[in-house]
Amino acid sequence: MSDQEGYEPGPATGAHVRRDGENWTLVLVRQLRHAPEKVWRALTDPAQLREWAPFDADRSLDTAGTTVQLSTVGTPAPQVAATTVLRADAPRRLEYDWGGQHLRWELEASGGGTRLVLWHNIDRRFISMGAAGWHICFDVLDRLLGGAPLGRRVGPQLMKFAGWQRLNAEYAQQFAATPDPARESAR
Repeated sequence: MSDQEGYEPGPATGAHVRRDGENWTLVLVRQLRHAPEKVWRALTDPAQLREWAPFDADRSLDTAGTTVQLSTVGTPAPQVAATTVLRADAPRRLEYDWGGQHLRWELEASGGGTRLVLWHNIDRRFISMGAAGWHICFDVLDRLLGGAPLGRRVGPQLMKFAGWQRLNAEYAQQFAATPDPARESAR
């Protein structure tokens, strides 16, 4: 991936963090140009996930109770996590765990498209990195659904991309105002 490919992500927007005790949640909101049913299929169908998500799934995520193997893409050593789909209310809400991190997707019809909200429990140290990565995944998803695929952009290769680095810095600056319990207890 190079900057010359013509893709440049927009500014860091639509994200905030929430803290509940020692737990941190990254909340990302994105307006997509596509109907909730179409977005739902992209969130649950293994073939579509392979085009935009940071993991592969060995089966569909569209049924609560289903056990799915999620394989993180682009890692030096294979990282495979077995997960059970906790909730699958098509096309409104999807919940599952990914490598010990809880993901909740909410879809709402809005403005002829979908308001997509991702709640991702994530280690505080990686929140801005996660926000930058999901930001780009959402761009790839939106283009894929619009028939103009960019190709999957994830993992260590993505972190070399100037657009990801800029987003990571922008999100880090935005999230700096959120108190960190480690710094608070050190005072």
